[in-house]
Amino acid sequence: MFELRASRVISYKNDLLSGLTVALALVPEAVAFAFVAGVAPLVGLYAAFMVGLITACIGGRPGMISGAAGALAVVMVSLVADHGVEYLFAAVVLMGILQITAGVLKLGKFIRMVPHPVMLGFVNGLAIVIFLAQLSQFGIAGEAGWLEGTALQNSIIDVAWLPGEQLSKLVGLVFLTMAIIYVLPRFTKLIPSSLAAIVTVTLLVMFFDLDTRVVGDVASIAGGLPSFHVPVVPFNLETLVIIFPYAVILAAIGLIESLLTLRLIDEITETRGHGNRECVGQGVANTVTGLFGGMGGCAMIGQSMINVNSGGRGRLSGITAAVSLLLFILVASPLIEKIPLAALIGVMFIVVIGTFEWSSFRIIGKVPRSDALILVLVSAVTVATDLAVAVIVGVIVSALVFAWEHAKYIRIEARKDHKGSTVYAVTGPLFFGSVTSFLEGFDPQKDNDDVVIDFARSRVADHSGLEAIDSLAERYLNAGKTLHLVHLSDECRRLLKKAGNLVEVNVIEDPKYFVAEDSLG
Repeated sequence: MFELRASRVISYKNDLLSGLTVALALVPEAVAFAFVAGVAPLVGLYAAFMVGLITACIGGRPGMISGAAGALAVVMVSLVADHGVEYLFAAVVLMGILQITAGVLKLGKFIRMVPHPVMLGFVNGLAIVIFLAQLSQFGIAGEAGWLEGTALQNSIIDVAWLPGEQLSKLVGLVFLTMAIIYVLPRFTKLIPSSLAAIVTVTLLVMFFDLDTRVVGDVASIAGGLPSFHVPVVPFNLETLVIIFPYAVILAAIGLIESLLTLRLIDEITETRGHGNRECVGQGVANTVTGLFGGMGGCAMIGQSMINVNSGGRGRLSGITAAVSLLLFILVASPLIEKIPLAALIGVMFIVVIGTFEWSSFRIIGKVPRSDALILVLVSAVTVATDLAVAVIVGVIVSALVFAWEHAKYIRIEARKDHKGSTVYAVTGPLFFGSVTSFLEGFDPQKDNDDVVIDFARSRVADHSGLEAIDSLAERYLNAGKTLHLVHLSDECRRLLKKAGNLVEVNVIEDPKYFVAEDSLG
């Protein structure tokens, strides 16, 4: 009993301290993504607070951190520019409703369709994006500086670099932060090393009065409590036509990033989250956020990694991060604005190192070429465009590769039985990719008058397969041959029945033969 209580105390302590660390890292990102979307800093901070708090309380993955995300911000910018921030709030509310609907319909399970190479590409791509965003902070704030460079698809080529002395101080403080995070756990784990590094570097900068940029140089984070605010837009069809496309894209990106981050945290913690519950949690969070003047959000892989690496495992860590962020806004903004950006950059660099799957370099020559290509492709598309496009591209390419490979597995073996009939044994799946090879395996003109096609070792997977069977049956009937289709599975029979007049096969026979139930496969 004592050990159990001690374990709980340690867990609560870890959640509280890791949540505080995450809150410090959330501030500059929330502000930066607000600027990317073209809204005021408090709009991003309120979103980080409300989305983070609600998903921590009712979401499907304890320990995962949600907030204002860059992947969403780059979609919002055109809506805000063309129609104003009130339309953004309306779109965020609709986005939340769509995400709740996805959770209720249990669509979260489809994240299991994402192959492992796509997952690796997603992780590596996001690590590169986070890295590039931090590099841009080594430039002078302005048109091509710190704020603009945090957009996920912006590059750092045009950044005007800091003067030599300032740049040297920034680099030195970044390396000091990283060194503390790396070394401290070897001596003590009483406090998260990231939090210790931020506090140490901040005190060092204040004590020696070092000239380096701090959070307050980006924007003021002081403000009040978020207030209920119904979006000031006309409630008519015209408004729906404007916001619906944005809401669909935002909902899709938010759920994809959240569910993939959930899977990543599952693997790291060796526990299991609940995808459908996370969809509902994200939806409720965004609906509420849109009604309280926030820009919406989703799971954030960088902050989630900080939390997990700092020992945060429970819901208390996310709640602590959100409440701490609100306290920063209300009462502690003068202190938080003195935190050097170098400390937060160092924390994010450690996140990059921990997030990137370095083992992918080792395995890339050992896995099939198609998997290696998909891994690199998804990483590149994530950096060049956004996460949703990258995952969709990866899944489509993976599906095409799978179809191409399995199209080779169909095999037709012909023999003659003791009755003089030509017997064809079909092996392998019959679907859109294999129908051509399937049809080429038969020769109605040369076969005997009685032909048997045995599907005991085959499975008809789609309508293309049904059409292929129907076409083959018609060829044999036109040739005046007697055709028997035997051992079709129950699932195939159901497909034929469902197809109705679309497929007119009437030569099916089924001797007493038991085949595996396809619906269980």
